[in-house]
Amino acid sequence: MRKVFRSAEFDEFYSLVDSKVQDKIDYVVHMITTIAVVNAKFVKKLIDTPFYELRISVENEYRIILFTMDKASFIEAKEVYLLNGFLKKSTKDYYKQIDIADKILRRLSANIKDEK
Repeated sequence: MRKVFRSAEFDEFYSLVDSKVQDKIDYVVHMITTIAVVNAKFVKKLIDTPFYELRISVENEYRIILFTMDKASFIEAKEVYLLNGFLKKSTKDYYKQIDIADKILRRLSANIKDEK
């Protein structure tokens, strides 16, 4: 249903987490590729940004993966771009990570334009 693209920053984050977290990430990524409507427990739109978050809960800790899509609506999206991930400690973490995701998205957009 949806195709998932992974940034180098996401792959680095993924490689640093333990296998339990990797298994949960794999499960949630599989869900977003195969299910049209996903529970808000796992996917949430970040207000006033072009980003969504994947919420990964393992042992009372949340890992957040910021992503964007090729369409404004999650239901209509055919492509998902996993940008970066982080361990949520406080709300302040979001601001820094959104800035990082924005830089990754600009870089990816520039690369796509260069390829055309």
